[in-house]
Amino acid sequence: MSCLLPYTWYIKKGAKMMKIDRLIGILSILLQKEKTTAPLLAEKFEVSRRTINRDIEALCKAGIPIVTSQGQNGGISIMEGYKIDRTLLTSEDMQAILAGLRSLDSVSGTNRVAQLMEKLSAGGSTLVPGDTNILIDLASWYKESLAPKIEQIRKAMEEHRTVSFLYYAPKGESRRVIEPYYLIFRWGNWYVWGYCKERDDYRLFKLNRMQGLSLAANFPPRAVPLPDLRNERIFPGGIRVKALFDATCKWRLVEEFGTDCFDEQPDGKLLFRADYTDAENVLAWLFTFQDKVVLLEPDELRQKLTKTLERMRNNYQEG
Repeated sequence: MSCLLPYTWYIKKGAKMMKIDRLIGILSILLQKEKTTAPLLAEKFEVSRRTINRDIEALCKAGIPIVTSQGQNGGISIMEGYKIDRTLLTSEDMQAILAGLRSLDSVSGTNRVAQLMEKLSAGGSTLVPGDTNILIDLASWYKESLAPKIEQIRKAMEEHRTVSFLYYAPKGESRRVIEPYYLIFRWGNWYVWGYCKERDDYRLFKLNRMQGLSLAANFPPRAVPLPDLRNERIFPGGIRVKALFDATCKWRLVEEFGTDCFDEQPDGKLLFRADYTDAENVLAWLFTFQDKVVLLEPDELRQKLTKTLERMRNNYQEG
């Protein structure tokens, strides 16, 4: 199994942590201007001259030939006669990068992308387009509660601190303590992958089900296996569902499962087949179609559906 330490561990084990947006911003300015100075860069990026000097050193180590000169006409520039391929980051590349960063801003509640774009636009750069045609919003109905959770978990990962929380699962609530390693956006939701102290194993936790988060003791980072996020691993099958849907349900089946999930019948009905991992989820999903669907298989689930409908009918009669 492939194992690796978390991203933040590698950052802290290298030279001092450097902000990629500041490095890109400095490089952008040097590409557009013949010369600049450390005091101007320090003022622009609101850091000390010492930090700028470290950034310049880091860019040199990355293979960019930057030279500094002293005196009245001194400053920082790219070595004369050295040509940097400006197509390294085209406008289209930068649009893709900024679209990804903007998507993270949609859940962080900050304006970091706007600040980065301003830095990249320094000196009238044409690298950053004035408009964009890609907008990605990773927020949800729970945006107000998600952003603080994400920030807490990120802080815990950076400081190697365990996270304690109350977790709501189908089998009930339980108090969990984990070593967090990855924040994951998948299946339209946010998750954290971490080592669960109670289960003595790695687990995936849905942020919307986590309440009362608090940071606890420090922990030594482990060699962490990458999470296996294949659908069949997280949502194993086991319940083969066969149902007949009304033709008016086609748009929903296509939206949720694609065009290969059903066969259109001569009378227009849609013969649907899919694998499910949880019987309760199947029933809850089928109920959203009201009388537009008939469950054909499996028989055990048909019986359970019939009993559920009978209890519902009794509830309304008693009411």
